[in-house]
Amino acid sequence: MMFAAYNAWANQRIYEAAETLGDDQWTRDTGAFFKSLMGTLNHILVADRIWMKRFTGEGAAPATLDTILFAEFGKLRSAREAEDKRIVQWVGSLSEKSLSGRFTYMTATDMRTISQRLAPALDHFFNHQTHHRGQAHMILTNLGSPSVQLDLSYFQRTDEGRAFA
Repeated sequence: MMFAAYNAWANQRIYEAAETLGDDQWTRDTGAFFKSLMGTLNHILVADRIWMKRFTGEGAAPATLDTILFAEFGKLRSAREAEDKRIVQWVGSLSEKSLSGRFTYMTATDMRTISQRLAPALDHFFNHQTHHRGQAHMILTNLGSPSVQLDLSYFQRTDEGRAFA
């Protein structure tokens, strides 16, 4: 549950920093894997939706990892907030038995059927967000945005995070 809450908190901080950018900065190709901040933040949401569809069997799962779900910042932010709430609620509903269980899904890139334990898949799910948020942080820094504190230990010292520390 801690990582679900942490990810929602960290995403909020990234979006607060991104809110200050102009449209030209939002879409500027910065050389990142998904080019711009818009592309990077869309990718995080795309991947989350793909994984949540795998985990729950519900929701839309984009067909490609570079899908731009929302070009407009405000719409992307609203969708991110809704997805974070969905993730927090779903993770909060999991039992120890569920976490130790297995699930099966089809890969998006090479169409293979995979069966694996849920807990390690959740590790990847949250680590993937952290990885790409780091890229978003660097894009923001390169565009002149003030540094954003995203450390897990910092989150654990907040009112929200103390419950998990």
